[in-house]
Parts: sequence; structure tokens; C-alpha cells
Amino acid sequence: MGAKINISFQYPIQNLHKSSKSKKYRLKVEKIDEILGGLKKTIYFYRTKSIIIKIMKLNCVVVDDSSIQRMIIAKLVNNHPNLHLVGDFSNAIEAKNCMSVHTVDLIFLDIEMPVISGFDFLDGLKVKPQIIFITSKAEYAMKAFDYDATDYLQKPIALDRFNASVRRAMEFHMLKRENQEEEGEHIFIKSNLKKLKVYTNKIKWIEAYGDYVKVVTEEDSNLVLSTMKSFEKDLPSDKFIRVHKSYIINIDKVERFNSKFAEIGVTKIPLSRNKKEDLIKALALA
Repeated sequence: MGAKINISFQYPIQNLHKSSKSKKYRLKVEKIDEILGGLKKTIYFYRTKSIIIKIMKLNCVVVDDSSIQRMIIAKLVNNHPNLHLVGDFSNAIEAKNCMSVHTVDLIFLDIEMPVISGFDFLDGLKVKPQIIFITSKAEYAMKAFDYDATDYLQKPIALDRFNASVRRAMEFHMLKRENQEEEGEHIFIKSNLKKLKVYTNKIKWIEAYGDYVKVVTEEDSNLVLSTMKSFEKDLPSDKFIRVHKSYIINIDKVERFNSKFAEIGVTKIPLSRNKKEDLIKALALA
């Protein structure tokens, strides 16, 4: 998750570095440190000459049967620039219900709780976020790391230890994202009776083609028996946008656009009259 803050100030163009993946520019981080005091961020400069600062935030839940401890931990989370509190819960059942509808990156989890312990709660999760255990007893430490815990905090929680745990969680989260980017997000398509693995960052656009869609990548193109609506559901919504009834484009591939067309290489993709603003917003958030 990235919280976005729009600010206005001027920097000479030589301080900007063009990204190889998209038509945006990365501002030298050391320059921004002077302004924002070392917060985790990524700075982008767009052709619109606006600067968008993305502060990385992890979605968190707090699970502790003690109302006082929940309040203390929730306050620590709310005061931290890299954390976003989704909710705090007195028991595992409420937390699990929340996680069924919200994306959670990190759980601050008490171990000793009535009915369902912290360990039992984790055993029941199919997908486990990062875990920072919080307990008053050191005896659980070894078992906690059997669950690949990011950290283990003992009550009462010191602020410096809390911040160190969050830094560790942030570093792990960033490393995981980098590994995913290197491996590449992908989808599988069926074309000419073959199942093909297609990396989404290689897709330039998708075009309606009768009863088929044509998937155009950096290397080739393939016809897939599908509707545009159905195919769009398989694509990451933060990277692809439907700009016309017959076209879905990868926003990272857009080199320039006007009121009528988006240009990807030498190809001009038509824009529907009401889609220009959607494209501008998508490029700003990319």
C-alpha cells in the first residue's frame, strides 16, 4: 500500500533520473530526505510537472484480549509513518473475519488469549502475513520463530524496540516485492491449443478481435478466445486500464497521449471521450 501526498516545489531537471520501466522520473532520494526527514518513500516526476510522493505503508491489525494493551499498540501503529491500522481486535475470530475482506500485511499478535491462542489463530490461516508476536512471557520465543515470526516483543513495549521491529517488517516487505518484480507477475493464456505464460509487464495492450482478444506483448501477439471484460479481470488493475471499448492498455507502456490517442511506440491507441481523465489518474498513481 502507498499513501500519496501531493506537494509543490521546484528541482532542476538534472536532479531527475528517467525510469527504465515507464515514462516517469525518479528524484534523488537524498534531496527529499532534507524535506521529509527520512520517511520511506519513492518520488516520481511526471510530464504533468506534478510531484507525487508515495510513502510505503503496511496494513496492520492488532489482536490482543487486553483492551489496555490493544490501545497502547494501536497508538504506536497510528503514530508510525509506515503503518496503517486496519483494525484492532480482542479475539482471533474477529481478526480473521476482518482479514477475509481486507488486505493485511502485518499482524501484531498476542499469544495467550482465551478460546483461541495466537498460535491456533495462525494455524487456521491459509495465507499468513508477517507476524510480530507480543507477549509478556519470554518462554514462547522459540515456538514463535517456528512460525517464521518477523519479531517477538515483550510487554511492556519500548518504543525503540517497536520501531526496530517495524523496520525489520518493512525491509522484509520490500525484499519480497523486489523478488516478485524480478520473477515477474504473470498470467496464463490459451492460444492455438497451447497454454502460454505471459508476464504482465511485457504486455503492451489488449485489443478486441471479434470473438477473441489479441494480446500484444514486446515480443509477439497471441489470439485468445475471451471477451474483453473477462480478460480484464485477470490483469492487475493498478497497471492496466480500459481506454476504449476495444482496447486495454498497460499504463507503463504509454509514452504520450492527447485527447484522442495514447501512444505506445508507433501505435496510436484510440481513447474514448470519457477515458482521458481515467488515464491521467492511473498514470499519476502508477
